[in-house]
Amino acid sequence: MDDLSVEQKVFKYETFISDVLQKDLQRVMEQRDSVYEKISQYLQLKNTIESLKEAESKDLKTEIDLGCNFYVQANVEDSSKIFVAVGYGFFVEMTHAEALGFIEKKNCQLTAFTEVLTKDSSKIKANIRMVLEGLRELQGLTDLPESRRTAVL
Repeated sequence: MDDLSVEQKVFKYETFISDVLQKDLQRVMEQRDSVYEKISQYLQLKNTIESLKEAESKDLKTEIDLGCNFYVQANVEDSSKIFVAVGYGFFVEMTHAEALGFIEKKNCQLTAFTEVLTKDSSKIKANIRMVLEGLRELQGLTDLPESRRTAVL
C-alpha cells in the first residue's frame, strides 16, 4: 500500500477510537457510577431504617434540610412508616419491614445492572485494544515487550 492510503486509514481508525469507542466507554462508566451512587443511597436508607427499628420509639426528633443548607428541627410523631422513592418520581409509604424487603430487591436489581455495565465496558475496552492492534499492524510497528504494556483506560 502507498503511504497516503495508510495514513488515511490510520486517521480513520484513530478518529473512530476517539469519536466513538472512547465516548461509548465514558458514557457506560458514568452510567455505572450513577448506579453505584443509587446503591449507596439505598444502603444508607437501610442503615437508617435499622437504627429506627432499634430505637423502638415512634417519636423522632430530627433536622430537615429546607434547601441551601437551611435546617429546621422537626418532630415526627409516628416513624413506624416511611416514604421510599421507588423510581420515576414516585414515593410509596411502607413499613420498616416492607422497606427493607424493597431495598434488598432493588439492590439485587441494581447490582445485576452494574454487572451488565461492567461487561459492556470490558467489551468496549476489548474493541479499543483490537483497533489499536490493527493500527499497529497497519503501520508496521513491533509489539511492546510485556513489561512496558499498559491497560486501556
